[in-house]
Amino acid sequence: MLQHEKTIMAFDELGREYIIDMFVSPRDISELQHAGPAGEEPASFKTREGHRVTHLGGGEFSVLVPGADDAVIVRTDDSEFV
Repeated sequence: MLQHEKTIMAFDELGREYIIDMFVSPRDISELQHAGPAGEEPASFKTREGHRVTHLGGGEFSVLVPGADDAVIVRTDDSEFV
């Protein structure tokens, strides 16, 4: 089950705001008992409207908006991603 981690505000080139929610898988305490290094599952992202989001790196994200031919590239200045 995914757990909400944080909310990010990002903007496209026209200045439209996109609210992106970041979700992570909570760690199961039993996973901590194994001997190997702990692997981190990547976070998943969705807009508040439920559109799929891909983190492109740095402060850039790609949003798949239904009906659009191409994904919308949005940027954030959130210090965790810049």
